[in-house]
Amino acid sequence: MWTCKNLWKKLAPLARSSSTLCRQNARGVVLNNERRLPLVPQAHMSSGTPGSGGDNNLYYLLVGATCVGGGFYAYRTIKGDKERYQERINEIASRPNKVVPEQPITEAPGEQAAETPQEVSPEVAAVEQEDPPTTPEPEIAPEPVVEPAPEESVGTPDAGKVVESEPSVEPSPVEVTEEPPAPVVESEPTPVAESLPAETAEPQTTTETESAAEPATVAPAEVPAPTPVEFPSHAPYLLIGGGTASFAAARSIRARDPGARVLIITDEPDLPYMRPPLSKELWFSDDPSVVDTLRFKQWNGKERSIYFQPPSFYVSPQDLEKVENGGVAVLTGKKVVHMDVRGNKVTLSDNTEISYDKCLIATGGVPRNLQVIERAGEEVTKRTTLFRKVEDFKALDKVSRDTKSITIIGGGFLGSELACALGRRSADSDLEVIQMFPEKGNMGKVLPEYLSNWTTAKVKSEGVMVITEALVKAVSFKDGKVEIKLKDGRLVKTDHIVAAVGLEPSVELAKSAGLEVDSDFGGFRVNAELQARSNIWVAGDAACFYDIRLGRRRVEHHDHAVVSGRLAGENMTGANKPYWHQSMFWSDLGPDVGYEAIGIVDSSLPTVGVFAKATAKDTPKAATEKSGTGIRSESETEGTASSPVASSTPEPPPVPERKDNYGKGVIFYLRDKVVVGIILWNVFNRMPVARKIIKDGEEHADLNEVAKLFNIHED
Repeated sequence: MWTCKNLWKKLAPLARSSSTLCRQNARGVVLNNERRLPLVPQAHMSSGTPGSGGDNNLYYLLVGATCVGGGFYAYRTIKGDKERYQERINEIASRPNKVVPEQPITEAPGEQAAETPQEVSPEVAAVEQEDPPTTPEPEIAPEPVVEPAPEESVGTPDAGKVVESEPSVEPSPVEVTEEPPAPVVESEPTPVAESLPAETAEPQTTTETESAAEPATVAPAEVPAPTPVEFPSHAPYLLIGGGTASFAAARSIRARDPGARVLIITDEPDLPYMRPPLSKELWFSDDPSVVDTLRFKQWNGKERSIYFQPPSFYVSPQDLEKVENGGVAVLTGKKVVHMDVRGNKVTLSDNTEISYDKCLIATGGVPRNLQVIERAGEEVTKRTTLFRKVEDFKALDKVSRDTKSITIIGGGFLGSELACALGRRSADSDLEVIQMFPEKGNMGKVLPEYLSNWTTAKVKSEGVMVITEALVKAVSFKDGKVEIKLKDGRLVKTDHIVAAVGLEPSVELAKSAGLEVDSDFGGFRVNAELQARSNIWVAGDAACFYDIRLGRRRVEHHDHAVVSGRLAGENMTGANKPYWHQSMFWSDLGPDVGYEAIGIVDSSLPTVGVFAKATAKDTPKAATEKSGTGIRSESETEGTASSPVASSTPEPPPVPERKDNYGKGVIFYLRDKVVVGIILWNVFNRMPVARKIIKDGEEHADLNEVAKLFNIHED
């Protein structure tokens, strides 16, 4: 700055003289030309006549040189101050490290002791912290400590710090590899516990004795360290839920990507299994050990298990990353409680985290309960079954053998199936089976009234006491009995309650994952490809999808779980297919009566029924004998209906609704004169035809002609 000031003192007189000369020249020009020229601004200094700029150029040169010199001087000054500041900071930061090497100088080799004092060791401590957790077993903890020291001591001077702060005695790591555990065993119970005090010891310049004492207090908090051995920390394909949709997706992923590694996480203790037999075939088994084996005879007499595959089909979770050709692993008894969409990871109930590349949410749902039961107290709730899982089947089977009365609340598919199953069992025992529901007949929300009444009579014939138009007002426990009080004053006493009043989709992960839940139907809202996010898909009962023909829907049936899970698996491997499938569902009231349905089947819609006389072939038992499987959707969904051919048999007139002879038939559900739903009553292997009719969405003038496509008049 002093240089700039002195330079300006020298240039100031020259600048003033130049300015004076400029004004004099301008005045002379005005007098000679007898006119006044515009005044030249003072900022424009000139020492010559207009047009000549010799003095001006010199002035500009001097001013520019002054500016350049001042800028260079300021740059040099600032840079020097910064370097001195950094040197001071480095000096202060290096002071604590000079104290540490004073003690181990005699213990460590001379070369290492000479190299280490000036080096900052937090980086090495960080390396030490990262290495131990990779060892799966505590007993191998000494190896990660001994091996890094020789490698780092050769290449970097920081390695000497490892010798000083952690394994206090390590005179010759090359010659002796078994001695270091002696001092380490006491101070390092587990590899994870050892990494925490390593960070805190060095900034405080604690001695080796102090750092060895700290892990003893931290170790108990790190006891769950061996848990990562049980399952992989990363899964390319992560499937949340262990039901039908997850298994269908896993099978689809493996079909398109044979080397895929798929991890299924389920909170149930069982491997993936099919749920329909829990309320159907298992109850009609003659095997007393069916509760343990979970094997049953289908209506066609063939035996099978409820499990999709035996345990040998799956890979153990801990070996999933090691298997050469990939596989499917199932992690049972674990619940996903949090989902980090941005970080692509989930958190389990034990706080374990698993990352993923692509994820499927197939959490299904949980059975609904009546509020009056929830408020009734512990004595009532422990005598209530919400039927959904294998453990529920086992519990209800035991209750049916130990009690004298069971009341089923609900007249839908599940309630009617369980009523028929338990009613047939009551024929061989003193069990009283009661079914109550608010509708006028069984499945009154689905079937037309005349068919609902016929179904109610069928259920009664199985030995069930049916109470219709029953609205539960209160439930209590008194004198060893559960008392159910209805709104019309009726009182029902029973030993046990089965609540079959619907399903609530499991959407607990929506909040943590930031996923949208449909306010009308429930479930995760997904697009046509079943995507909730770019790498997250939803399938099964928890998916609220858009039906291109029938609008947004959510379906709670086995066939939908199979098809949506299969499609989600294909899209997770890059198929990008939309969900255009019209899923079907079926219900069997024993081996003699069954029906299959597709589309929107709502008793509030107008219906047209066409019936015919049934034969021995028109039963669920005969249908399974023909298809070879009791899970009819596995065969129905594979069929196609390209050109259905109507029967050539002359059509008899439709059976009037006043007659109670509904052997077999087709019920059409209409909305704006267009068929939106179809029920096939004791008519099997015709679902592709029904699916095509709904997909076409055409208005039919005579549904009797449409019924011919199902060949219901053939013997």
